[in-house]
Amino acid sequence: QVQLVESGGGLVQPGGSLRLSCAASGRIFSIPDMGWYRQAPGKQRDLVARVTSGGNTNYADSVKGRFTISRDNAKNTVYLQMNNLEPEDTAVYYCNMLIATMRARYDNYWGQGTQVTVSS
Repeated sequence: QVQLVESGGGLVQPGGSLRLSCAASGRIFSIPDMGWYRQAPGKQRDLVARVTSGGNTNYADSVKGRFTISRDNAKNTVYLQMNNLEPEDTAVYYCNMLIATMRARYDNYWGQGTQVTVSS
């Protein structure tokens, strides 16, 4: 059984910063891909950023230059450093991982979500 546990959300003023973390635990063989998505009220869940096991990253245009995704493979953890936050960044943030629980067996896992609110 694999679990993803997120932390780091909260309330911040515009221009502020937050750092999200998501740690995977359980029977894990490898994690080729880690990412963050977000969902605002009444909207679909959208990609924020992803990072591969090799360190390749991609970002949504709306967060480029402000957000940085990183991972610690030894800890099975992905981070999202969010700087210069804007009210439009308000959403529930979900981590997502493609995890191999055994060789050649891959499944998609989601965290429970953490609320980020940007408001003065």
